[in-house]
Amino acid sequence: MRMTYDYIIVGAGSAGCVLANRLSADPDKRVLLVEAGGSDRHWLISMPLGFMRAFLNPKFTWPMMSEPEPHLNGRRLPIPRGKLLGGSSSVNGMFFMRGHSLDFDTWRQMGCEGWSYADVLPYFKKMENSWRGAGPYHGDSGPLSVQPIQTDHLLHEPLMETAAAAGFNTTDDLHGKVEEGFARGELTIDRKGRRASTARAYLQPALSRPNLTVLTGALTHRVLLEGRRAAGIEVSHEGATKQFHARREVILCGGSYNSPQLLMLSGIGPAEHLRELGIEPVLDRPMVGRNLQEHPRIPVHFAMAKPLSFLNQLRFDKVALSVLRWGLTGKGVFATQVNSCNPIIKSRPDLAQPDLQIWANPVRMDAKIWVPGIGERQEHRMTADVILLHPRSHGWVSLKSSRPEDLPAITLNIFSDQEDFETARRGIEIVRRIYRTPPQAELTGREIVPGAELTGKEELEAYIRANAGVTQHPVGTCAMGGSPDSVCDPQLRVRGIEGLRVVDASVMPTIPGANTNGPTIMIAEKAADLILGRAPLAAEDPAALSSTPSETTGTSPASAPLVRKAEA
Repeated sequence: MRMTYDYIIVGAGSAGCVLANRLSADPDKRVLLVEAGGSDRHWLISMPLGFMRAFLNPKFTWPMMSEPEPHLNGRRLPIPRGKLLGGSSSVNGMFFMRGHSLDFDTWRQMGCEGWSYADVLPYFKKMENSWRGAGPYHGDSGPLSVQPIQTDHLLHEPLMETAAAAGFNTTDDLHGKVEEGFARGELTIDRKGRRASTARAYLQPALSRPNLTVLTGALTHRVLLEGRRAAGIEVSHEGATKQFHARREVILCGGSYNSPQLLMLSGIGPAEHLRELGIEPVLDRPMVGRNLQEHPRIPVHFAMAKPLSFLNQLRFDKVALSVLRWGLTGKGVFATQVNSCNPIIKSRPDLAQPDLQIWANPVRMDAKIWVPGIGERQEHRMTADVILLHPRSHGWVSLKSSRPEDLPAITLNIFSDQEDFETARRGIEIVRRIYRTPPQAELTGREIVPGAELTGKEELEAYIRANAGVTQHPVGTCAMGGSPDSVCDPQLRVRGIEGLRVVDASVMPTIPGANTNGPTIMIAEKAADLILGRAPLAAEDPAALSSTPSETTGTSPASAPLVRKAEA
């Protein structure tokens, strides 16, 4: 089967759905979107709190596991990724963050021309339909609905009131002038209480276009190359092998695990590794699959001094009523997330930007629905996990075989850099201070893990090795950069191959200090202009928007005013 399109997009995830919409907006351009998974139409996907079940459902995810982690006692970590329309945006926790302005200025300093904060801010605004309305930092007419977490029953106020006493700022908007502190979280949920994945926000409105074809259940085997030019793709679909050809470009949107895998299956990657697996190298690119970065997560859990956790909402009859209320009205406790507060803070006062996020949830992560009088109700607990926003450790992705149906070998390699242990230990100490400071202290019972008795360097390091996980935010394996060694150039074109781009989180040269779905959507919005040859949106000067001490609330020796790095 041979069919020809102007653009072929591989992967209908956070980036692929955006590109399908933007590229097919021109009726003269034929666009093919290819997805290995299936439909996203399921109530667990649509209902915000359903993500806790959907995320681990093999019907919706690639069942990926890391290789034995060399610095985590050889443990293998679960790292599932979305395998359906919308990709991981259809199964993630919907947390919306952009990252700090310095994250993007750093990209520019690394040679990524056009990716400074001033350059990307207009695209963040373009994609957003914010509950805040339009303003210097936000848009109100984009496809992506962003709503605040409804914090009823989530013990938001005690943490916000504790911030200043514990030595930290609060901020009304982490994406505004004050980019650090304790804040209410925001979610990609529409005004009807449904998940706003990229499949819902971008792809669904474009499905009626006759020039857009969406192929699901189609596993891409390789990029078809004619010399050093991408000519199309080969896929398996409905039991047959098919080829589709691209007049203009092939665009890989498989994410940080699948995009490098597909490049290597196509002969683009570390030549020695490819030869070992019987793949003839077309282009020796040693950095394909390297530079993998993830946000490590270290569990810190407390018992509750009062029975006020979200477990109260999981009584069987309340769950039934909440699901019914959500289905009829889009409201209630199942129409939002379970997050008390989103602290984005510094572990040291000399840092130019925050390096820690606290995963503050008023519920245990293994919470179960319970029926009065049947079995035992679980103990009321809260989580305050430490997340490293800028880890120094890097991992890698390689092939297990030349078979496209075999999942890649993924070594996260977290905590390979000793400095990450130091940051994690400081984070645990900070969490302990916060949760033992009033008024939050009035709700905090005994420390379950790591356990208050663990205070020494060696003890905490051993705890981290035995318990650390990740937040499912992989980036960097097809990184863009100004160096000839980088996989992609700042236009997201694969160096050395014409007509081939990568547009997803794998092109990020460093990991943003944020949940990565938002930055990935921004990248796709900007990529659409690059692909179509349009002038980029006008940059907005971040110097005019920088924060000042008078715009913060509270005082903090651990949260000094932001220092903006000069661009190289």
